[in-house]
Amino acid sequence: MSEHDTPRSIPYALPVGYRFNEFEIREVIGGGGFGIVYRAWDHQLERTIAIKEFMPASLAVRSDDLTLVLKSERFSKTFHAGLNSFIQEARLLARFNHPNLLHVLRFWVQNDTAYMGTAFYTGTTLSQLHIRRPEMISEAWIRCLLPPLFGAINTIHQEGYLHRDISLDNIQIQDNGVPVLLDFGSARKAIGNLSDETETMLKPGFAPIEQYSDDTENEQGTWTDIYALGAVLHTLIVGSPPPVSVVRSIEDNYQPLVQLRPAGYSLPLLHAIDQALQLQPENRPQTIDQLAALMELSPTDINEIHEVKVSGPGTMLVPVEPPSPPETSN
Repeated sequence: MSEHDTPRSIPYALPVGYRFNEFEIREVIGGGGFGIVYRAWDHQLERTIAIKEFMPASLAVRSDDLTLVLKSERFSKTFHAGLNSFIQEARLLARFNHPNLLHVLRFWVQNDTAYMGTAFYTGTTLSQLHIRRPEMISEAWIRCLLPPLFGAINTIHQEGYLHRDISLDNIQIQDNGVPVLLDFGSARKAIGNLSDETETMLKPGFAPIEQYSDDTENEQGTWTDIYALGAVLHTLIVGSPPPVSVVRSIEDNYQPLVQLRPAGYSLPLLHAIDQALQLQPENRPQTIDQLAALMELSPTDINEIHEVKVSGPGTMLVPVEPPSPPETSN
């Protein structure tokens, strides 16, 4: 999952040993401002899984009986918007059975919040790997990473959805080197929209200009994810993300990679990244296939992007609706 911290820094986490029927929490493995991630043991199937809990620390605390309690009733609408976005994300991820997409196993409601049980992935996020093992990153390594990652993104796009939160934090590199695209951060964005903090919910450098605007002329689309993916590759190669898109809209100080010519990287790859990072959506590649063509991926790599098909829903889901507003007396 994204937003990993050391377990000691995560407040309100459930205690080790806590049971959700057959699932027993064994370790707190990550978390941030909007959720907590646990490693758990499935006693029924005798396997390790991950459990993600919806826990927006700015809106709620955990009471002595381990349920979530709002810090103020004025947060009720925002909390339930985030909760329902979390649920819709579980439903969306359950539609896919792609080896490079987070696989949801089960979903349930408990403790006045919601939980998502997923496959447990080893390894580390791309953000941690590029800091701790920069010597690993090369054009050859990136070109091995791209086909499965492109395939995961293309699967989402082919079903008519967008990720909208592609970043180094949301790409897990497993111990075998295979990438997995993690959660969409839907709850975080829903909370940002209702709390007038949309800009603080976006990742600077990774969010294109259209994500900062409610203007219908700046419509989001597949090109939105392509910009974020370009920013990921830019960060891997240069060591930092491109300038913030809002700043670029005032004065575009982006330095094209084809001009910087970082050592060890080919012009087709650098040119493709520059095109993905075009400020205006219409100037970017519009599909993953177009981006792959610019990078001159091999026919074998391109086949890998398309070879995995989407399966139907297979996750146990429990709908949750926000409470009805109280009746007001005249």
